[in-house]
Amino acid sequence: MATEIKTEILISASPKKVWAILSDFNNYPNWNPFITSLTGDVKVGNKITVHIEPPGAKASTFKPKVLSYIPGKELSWLGQLLFTGIFDGAHSLELIDNANGTTTFKQSEKFSGILVPFLKEQLDNNTKKGFEAMNKKLKELAEAKSAV
Repeated sequence: MATEIKTEILISASPKKVWAILSDFNNYPNWNPFITSLTGDVKVGNKITVHIEPPGAKASTFKPKVLSYIPGKELSWLGQLLFTGIFDGAHSLELIDNANGTTTFKQSEKFSGILVPFLKEQLDNNTKKGFEAMNKKLKELAEAKSAV
């Protein structure tokens, strides 16, 4: 079984400003309510360490493999529980330049594996709320910085 969470938010700031916040991984503990830590050498093929704190759910740390890293545009990774097929998550952070001084930030994750049916309610509620909280905070920061 598979399921996907998709969120997006319109940010009144350039992709460059949004990316500057999004790619400043050392600062995540100071602003990001969902991904509270992202460490490691963020390059395609490398493993990084990600700590998430979904609202109302247990925090977890995992070591996904970076699938894409396109500065100013996209970061994606694939995380797995134990090995492929148990519980896999392909997470994507994407910036769309609307060519009018605004950016659409899209955050999504495709989940697959035998544990998905047992975790679907938590994913649809807690994890999605975590995405939305992160999106809102990113918007706040980018728009505050663009007003300076």
